[in-house]
Amino acid sequence: MNDIARPATALTAAVEGIGYWSRGLPDWNAARAYALGADADAAAPARPSPQLLPANERRRAPETVAVALEVAAAACAAAAREPAALSSVFASSHGDMAITDYMCATLASDPRAISPTRFHNSVHNAAAGYWTIGVGAMRPATALSALDGGFAQGLIEALAQLAAGEDAVLLTGYDGAGYGPLSAIAPSRGLLGAALVLGRAPRAGAPTLHAWLGPAPAAPAARGRLHAREQDNASAPMLALFDALAAGDARLALPAGNDRGLWLELSHD
Repeated sequence: MNDIARPATALTAAVEGIGYWSRGLPDWNAARAYALGADADAAAPARPSPQLLPANERRRAPETVAVALEVAAAACAAAAREPAALSSVFASSHGDMAITDYMCATLASDPRAISPTRFHNSVHNAAAGYWTIGVGAMRPATALSALDGGFAQGLIEALAQLAAGEDAVLLTGYDGAGYGPLSAIAPSRGLLGAALVLGRAPRAGAPTLHAWLGPAPAAPAARGRLHAREQDNASAPMLALFDALAAGDARLALPAGNDRGLWLELSHD
């Protein structure tokens, strides 16, 4: 990895809380243990069940919404932050591709048969909408997509909000599996979500994150266990950061698009 000095203009945040979910790793404690060499839990539930939604809504919500809400709520709980008080950023490379495939196929074959519920869930900000309604948040919520650079761009947005005066911001990244013809050009497997609550002020016991944009690394870094396990998911690029959070102090770069990297340093100052 390139030896790039941290600039004085680097953005800084405290990592106050972490949420994580993938099949076999249903929370951050399990994910951190796996990153450090433990086994996954074969008996863990195959689908997250976010408790902030009523039972009927939990059953109807798409998997991508369920995983986003699960990890977002976990990160807020770990940070001891009231979810409704936080601005939020939700980053997904593709949104819910199962619903997108259904919408395209139904519009082509029988447009009048479109399910209102699936239409409701087809928008890219579905998870952000469920979140703000579920927790009663009146704070700004941002939903964005930038393919492989999605989580990095979401992190830039969250850090910019902190620099502009927010006390703390919730950042959530998530993606599900590809479906239909779209999966050939936008491949993704599995179900993955991870979230951070980032604070503007240092907090005892919380890692400090420093971030700045620069050229992409000349050579890819060695993959950690989380990244290697979920490498076929569209949101896998974000896992380099979560592997680093599990291991401790580190320097890494996340793909940020257009041959740029979002360089990160983690420390426990």
